[in-house]
Amino acid sequence: MDKQERCITVNGSEVWLQGQGDEVILMLHGWPDTRALWDGTVAALQDRATCARLTLPGFETGPAATSLDDMCQLLRQIVDRISPDQPVTLMLHDWGCIFGYELAMRHPERVARVVAVDVGDHNSGALLREWGLKEKLSVMGYQVWLALAWTLGGNLGTRMTRAMARWLRCPCDAGRITHKMNYPYAMRWFGTAGGLQHAAPVQLPMPLLFVYGERKPFMFHSAQWLEKVAAKPGSAVQGLPCGHWVMVSKPEAFHARVRQWLWGEV
Repeated sequence: MDKQERCITVNGSEVWLQGQGDEVILMLHGWPDTRALWDGTVAALQDRATCARLTLPGFETGPAATSLDDMCQLLRQIVDRISPDQPVTLMLHDWGCIFGYELAMRHPERVARVVAVDVGDHNSGALLREWGLKEKLSVMGYQVWLALAWTLGGNLGTRMTRAMARWLRCPCDAGRITHKMNYPYAMRWFGTAGGLQHAAPVQLPMPLLFVYGERKPFMFHSAQWLEKVAAKPGSAVQGLPCGHWVMVSKPEAFHARVRQWLWGEV
């Protein structure tokens, strides 16, 4: 087993690799995390796979936002570098889901399968219809707050961001959270860096394991989408009794389910 991480640089982004398995898993985090989100997951999977991860561009070295097209181009370059001869498995959480889904739909020949955590059909009419007024106001409230914090920047923006992270009970190190991590929300609400209007509806041609936290004020997937994924041959859904950060709150159950789906382990 390879416990040493190796670092390569792709178009200015550091990509860290650990493990020696034939399968390559590219892990993408969301807000307000870094590649450290996957520490436990790498430890749990590196005996069977080569785990690759990066901190999303701008999250530590911002404040520049990265457009959806540029993000997909970067991720494609990373995939081609870390696994030139075979498609990768994507493991996604939060904004990593949104960027990773787009990559998988634009370049399906480079993605063999997807493990997605807690964000599903984020831009569907079905999800919007399922949210009541309370849910819609809650989502808009925290997301616009973070978009404003990114726009304001500086110490004020970072204080606003950390306050929201505390309110949302984010399990990551608060000292590493800054306003720079918020640009996806500015893309969503203010159209920054070209916005997200041209993100495709989430329809993945490859197998998908979707794992989500059952104990949240609102879901980031529709019931209709969940049923569609569950009914697709080779795909599966799994709810766990926790919040948004499933891999941190329920690591044993999450990693066991992932290994079962990926490799048939019981």
